[in-house]
Amino acid sequence: MPKFSQEIMNSRKEELVDACEKLYQTKTFNEISLKEIGDTAKFTRTAIYSYFQTKEEIFLALLQREYGKWKELEDIEQTAGKFTASRLAKMFALSIQNRVQLLKLLSMNLYAIEENSRLENLIEFKKVYKASIDAVDRCFRKFKPKATPKESYAFTYHFFPFVYGVYPYVFPSEKQIRAMKTAGMKLRKRTVYQLAYPAILKMLEK
Repeated sequence: MPKFSQEIMNSRKEELVDACEKLYQTKTFNEISLKEIGDTAKFTRTAIYSYFQTKEEIFLALLQREYGKWKELEDIEQTAGKFTASRLAKMFALSIQNRVQLLKLLSMNLYAIEENSRLENLIEFKKVYKASIDAVDRCFRKFKPKATPKESYAFTYHFFPFVYGVYPYVFPSEKQIRAMKTAGMKLRKRTVYQLAYPAILKMLEK
């Protein structure tokens, strides 16, 4: 396929992802339909199928893009070897705080999204996701150069599951707040940083 044709295709795919992102700012995943994404981007349903087969594939592409934007990890890696545990936890927490849309996307049912995406799309996503995992791993190994592979693995695979669960605790919906109050649950308002910093610090100090 000629280079310019591929560039046009990539641009058109980005238009659909942009439309999905715009809708996701005010609606939930379940409230957004493939048709609505197409209407927002001014694509016919047939045209959408030239790029994505399902709504889940578009959301997967949006998630892939958000992981790609997590550039703060590169800055942390540069100086992680000079950090105390407290300083590194602070830098990680601040980087997460800057990625609110990533956190929101991670709060969805990712298993279903991945299962409803074609293998080639999922592979491309996993490449970008792996780059983030590798970046966090490098940060940890620079911070603890004598860490064993087991210790490095343990940190990375505690860090990412934690990140997946941050959004609902910091940004509960009005319906969730009403339900918690009715159930007698105490609601403690915290920022992403306030939730992430102490948790990451504990991971680093293990």
